[in-house]
Amino acid sequence: MMVRSGNPAVRLGTLTSAVLLLLLGAGGTGWPQSAPPALGLQEQGPQAAPPPSTPAPPAGEENPGLINEMGKLFDKLPSILPPIKSPSETMNDLSRLATPSTMVSGRVACPVSSNGAPDCKQAADQLCQGKGYKQGKSLNADSAEKCSAKVLIPGRQRKPDDCRTDTFVTSALCQN
Repeated sequence: MMVRSGNPAVRLGTLTSAVLLLLLGAGGTGWPQSAPPALGLQEQGPQAAPPPSTPAPPAGEENPGLINEMGKLFDKLPSILPPIKSPSETMNDLSRLATPSTMVSGRVACPVSSNGAPDCKQAADQLCQGKGYKQGKSLNADSAEKCSAKVLIPGRQRKPDDCRTDTFVTSALCQN
């Protein structure tokens, strides 16, 4: 590979990449190892026996390597995944999810439920039923504080019961 760039950083990066690819391409082969050089001294005696090599696993035993472990994972994969549905079952599921719906606008007050929170599902249903649909889901809501006329009296102390917060559904997603 010839690099014609005058930039030394580009040449060094390309050379480094090429060396790295050559090293990775070597796979699992290693560099040959040789005995350390003797410095003029030699021992007189029996030669040391070569280190014992690891015996090959007996037939029938598995080799615990990465490829073998990945193979085990793929064998277990069908039991992990859900069963494949037929095309008609898939279409039925999709049609249930994609029911036609329409967004409508209006303003319906959310009634207060037993726990004191506004029930905007009921208000969304009312808004959709007023437009000719069966049910709805609230998309937007608005809140306003509504106070009695007593608050306007000059010099009167405001009490906790003088005002309340009303919540309104202003848009809903309606379905038949």
